[in-house]
Amino acid sequence: MIKIPQSFVLTDADTPFPQVELALTDPNGLIGVGGELTTKRLIDAYQQGIFPWYSEGEPVIWYSPNPRMVITPDKLHISKSLQKTLNRQNFEIKVDQNFTQVMSRCRSVVRKDQEGTWIDNEMIKAYSALHLSGLARSIEVFKGDELVGGLYGVSMGKVFFGESMFSLERDASKIAFVHLLKNMDYDLVDCQVENPHLKSLGAFNIERSAFIKLLKDLL
Repeated sequence: MIKIPQSFVLTDADTPFPQVELALTDPNGLIGVGGELTTKRLIDAYQQGIFPWYSEGEPVIWYSPNPRMVITPDKLHISKSLQKTLNRQNFEIKVDQNFTQVMSRCRSVVRKDQEGTWIDNEMIKAYSALHLSGLARSIEVFKGDELVGGLYGVSMGKVFFGESMFSLERDASKIAFVHLLKNMDYDLVDCQVENPHLKSLGAFNIERSAFIKLLKDLL
């Protein structure tokens, strides 16, 4: 049974987040429970290095884990096999043309060793509203007329806060990720928590305090 400090309970729209240094270590980074996924709340969260992550049917749960997995353009690693895929140019890349569809595909794709998804209808509605305000973006990978891969996240200043990606063709999500790092104007991409897939592309862990400092410099 997880004991949630009373100060972590977001009782109304104006209840502030606690300082991220107070986040729990188990589960790693839990910093808030409750509240709604309003545009105002989401902007406030990301500016402080906080993001929502919960299962369908649960209250909104907010996290700021330590360490934090990130990547910078200079650390991007492209394997020989991925480079071959890029060289073939079999895919067309689009940006911000199919945001809600990308979210829906991220929600429905079957993932190894994972039951269900954290992307519910409320989250799709909330991030679609962020997209309409220019603060959430998607990168889409097409093969012919079919959307076969992509990713989405929150865009603020020089930081892209990655949320989720999907792939229906080999390397399709990696192609979107490479485009994000090589062709878009971000100095830092937040990958949230350690992930072998992203680690193979050059993502690395940093202390939460260092991540928060980078946000202050780049937002």
